[in-house]
Amino acid sequence: MTIRVIGGGLAGCEAAWQIAQRGADVLLVEMKPRKKTPAHHTDMLAELVCSNSLKASAVNSAAGLLTEEMRRMGSLLMQCADECRVPAGGALAVDRTLFSDAVTEKIKNHPHITVVSEEVTELPGDGINVIATGPLTSDSLAESIKERFGGGLSFFDAAAPIVTADSIDMDNAFYASRYGKGDGSDYINCPMNKEEYELFHSELVKAERTPLHGVDVQNPKVYEGCMPIEVMAQRGADTIRFGPMKPVGLTDPKTGRRPWAVLQLRKENADGTMYNLVGFQTNLKFGEQKRVFGLIPALRNAEFARFGVMHRNTFINSPKILEASFNVKDNPDMFFAGQITGVEGYMESGASGLLAGINAYNRAVGNDMLVLPEYTMIGALAHYISDGTVKDFQPMGANIGILPPLEQNIRDKKLKAQAHADRSLKYFE
Repeated sequence: MTIRVIGGGLAGCEAAWQIAQRGADVLLVEMKPRKKTPAHHTDMLAELVCSNSLKASAVNSAAGLLTEEMRRMGSLLMQCADECRVPAGGALAVDRTLFSDAVTEKIKNHPHITVVSEEVTELPGDGINVIATGPLTSDSLAESIKERFGGGLSFFDAAAPIVTADSIDMDNAFYASRYGKGDGSDYINCPMNKEEYELFHSELVKAERTPLHGVDVQNPKVYEGCMPIEVMAQRGADTIRFGPMKPVGLTDPKTGRRPWAVLQLRKENADGTMYNLVGFQTNLKFGEQKRVFGLIPALRNAEFARFGVMHRNTFINSPKILEASFNVKDNPDMFFAGQITGVEGYMESGASGLLAGINAYNRAVGNDMLVLPEYTMIGALAHYISDGTVKDFQPMGANIGILPPLEQNIRDKKLKAQAHADRSLKYFE
């Protein structure tokens, strides 16, 4: 039997890998390069769209625990991420191109995986299938999903711009990681004084935005984790100064003092030729991005390798549709994985693909479904998206809050997070 995986993003590639590694044949159907979504730029599998950061790497953080669980379960994505890592202080960041190349190479050279470029326009009616078409599922397939399951949900997501390294004015910037983490060269910091920041904020909130299309654009739902910087700035003069532009933990070597506000730039690739504007997801028109972000002294002459974009993300009402094993409640031959299920984040998507792939194989050979305990981060996400008591379902990323309480009450946040990690990893041992 051949198991079909629809979608060659993070979740689809991880699902296909898990199935193939167990000896079953996989048909991986990906519409690129024949057709691309507005957010995709390459023909590669597992393309990272919004950022090159996979979040915190420490195991006593929610994101770090998730990725360590994936490593212990034989994740393809984590193998490639570790191979393509770039310095990012306490975060796990990768060279996007090398990462996608590595995943693509391993998938296409696997003896049990066949990759075909084709757009799937409706839900398959036969065989075992993993639907991992992502938050930008093509319109025709999205309609088929809505017809089958009685509607869908959506929100808007945004990506940050990327600038070339040699266009950054280093006379107005400095290398450092907050609180001295990393080797000191992981981030380029672009400081601003009070007057510079106030001008920047004033122009940011009134800058012209790109029109939105497709869903309720009058009052669009925006995912808090990827809130456009201009929307965040409208919440108050100091909102972004206490958010993505917070200066805490940094000292400007030119003044010897903490700046009024700071934009951090993170390496986008291993060669360090491109940098990502951390936390600067945006929906401003391209010309406005160049004008407004150019008010930051270090970016006055910045060359944009890619401007920020905003796009629609679609996800299903998983609590009504899915089990914690990621199969459809009334059809155990159909699985969903990735952001279309309402897990939010790169590795969260990969983790759902990992579990969906394992269980698609289990279904094919007659094994019981694997349901991880709720005290593991992958298990907690799976239980959250399949919890029928959740009424106003919204995307959820890895966080300590979705884990069940510890037996003992620990007040210290770091010790509490470590105890959660110890409990989870003991299971994987």
